[in-house]
Amino acid sequence: FLLQLCFALLAVAAPASDPAVGTAAHGNTWQYGTGGGILGFIVLVLDIIVFLEVLKSDRPVSHKVLWCLVVFLFPIVGMVIYWLFSNRAA
Repeated sequence: FLLQLCFALLAVAAPASDPAVGTAAHGNTWQYGTGGGILGFIVLVLDIIVFLEVLKSDRPVSHKVLWCLVVFLFPIVGMVIYWLFSNRAA
């Protein structure tokens, strides 16, 4: 569900097929900028939730650092990988 939500938000954020997206002098700067800003804020909040969950866990420090590094370097993909493949009960 979360992955589908992320893909849906990415599809809405900035339509890549629109030729006006690449130009700086188009009239829809607020429209395109707001969509990306909202998506970026959502990703930031979800990444902070992952960081807090990792740091509060009972994992060894090396595992905490590794998970935080993965999520920091790859925000969306790292978050999805953490939620799908980590042992969150630890």
